[in-house]
Amino acid sequence: MNKTHVIITLFVISFCGNNWAQTNMKTDKPNIIILFTDDQGYGDVGVYGSEIETPNLDKMAGEGTRFTNFYVTSASCTPSRASLLTGCYPQRIGLPNVVDERSTIGLSSAEFTIADYLKQNDYATGMFGKWHLGFQPEFMPNQHGFTEFFGIPYSADMWPFHPKPSHDYPPLPLYENEKIIEYNPSVNQMTTRLTERAVKFIHLHKDEPFFMYMPYSQPHVPLGVSEKFKGKSKAGLYGDAVMEIDWSVGEIVNTVKKLGLSENTLILFTSDNGPWLTYGNHAGKTGGLREGKGSTFDGGQKVPFIAYMPGTIPSGKVESKMITALDILPTILSITNTSMARMNPIDGQNVWPILNGTGDVNKKPFFFSIGGEVQAVRVGRYKLHLNHKYRIPGVLGNDGMPGSQDHRGGEIALSLFDLDKDPNESKNLASKLPNSVKAMQQLIVDFNKDLEENSRPVGTVKQ
Repeated sequence: MNKTHVIITLFVISFCGNNWAQTNMKTDKPNIIILFTDDQGYGDVGVYGSEIETPNLDKMAGEGTRFTNFYVTSASCTPSRASLLTGCYPQRIGLPNVVDERSTIGLSSAEFTIADYLKQNDYATGMFGKWHLGFQPEFMPNQHGFTEFFGIPYSADMWPFHPKPSHDYPPLPLYENEKIIEYNPSVNQMTTRLTERAVKFIHLHKDEPFFMYMPYSQPHVPLGVSEKFKGKSKAGLYGDAVMEIDWSVGEIVNTVKKLGLSENTLILFTSDNGPWLTYGNHAGKTGGLREGKGSTFDGGQKVPFIAYMPGTIPSGKVESKMITALDILPTILSITNTSMARMNPIDGQNVWPILNGTGDVNKKPFFFSIGGEVQAVRVGRYKLHLNHKYRIPGVLGNDGMPGSQDHRGGEIALSLFDLDKDPNESKNLASKLPNSVKAMQQLIVDFNKDLEENSRPVGTVKQ
């Protein structure tokens, strides 16, 4: 075990139950709600500069804190979700790539999710939406701490109606816990159905601590929207889908308010990665950031993040301090006073002082990877890209038909960017700051070594 891994392990043992983390908390067991959209870009929320009307998210930001430097660990579905729920880089737990309906791997039973930990602390745990961490029975949500699950096992485009399939897809199953209750559910009704289940869950568990994870299947293609929002936006079907998600957020926040749970409920809103640019008018916006889904530029991994908890999370604040999806698990475990004798080593940090506006955290370097390849690292305001090739869109798609993309069509030389002054990563400072470049290159070398020595086996299908 090397020095880096020892530090991470000690941190996991010590981060729970810190009294300083309870500043302004009304209870030692707050409710937790995570709202996690699919392929929604940094520029796809009103308060982040979108033309799409999102009044409920804007209000949530006005009554809470909006973050401008929040990152997910990967610009694709499976690895991003794995990190959010486990606090680990996806390579560490064997899930650096997207899994599909043919995969025989998934989230190992040896990995503990937020739901696993909170369930042991007597929380009701529910998930409503898209899982995408393995569809075999041993990998599904009910085996990873969720006592209630309603949703789909992988992306909604992995179904027979894919316009340009790479292979024949089977019918897309809709699950109620471990039972398939329907095939090929309507994409137009999915956001509404998930919202109805989420609201019901909150009502059922209002008198006990609960954790609700809601990974929407939208606005990932195929786009779908109910009649109440069809044609309502100024941004086509994509905008309509985002408006319906905004409606859903409003339903959930308002339910919490009406039940008198606001001051006892932490609500987090974010996205799994940036927009899938290849889909043209069925894709979102990066808000001026470089590239999109499938790349390690900020357009792929920097996403909206809003935190809401009246009386605890500052209202109307815009926070530029960096936090990441890795930090969600340790922060939640800290504020819920959740600690078990056995806890897996993680990569995230408790960032509660940043969330509640009472202080700062000495943030560790953050590593950007795609398909398990570490391509960049951010330290403070600086981000270093190693020389690498990256995915670029070719001819853009239209109205749901995918365009073309070249997975290695772009190339960047060794480059250092000052993200405070150059958020679209265009002005290379590598020649001006050679010592910084050298130090950050070494961080990547050390991190790769740590992953090689301390990664854990991926879950495989039981024979």
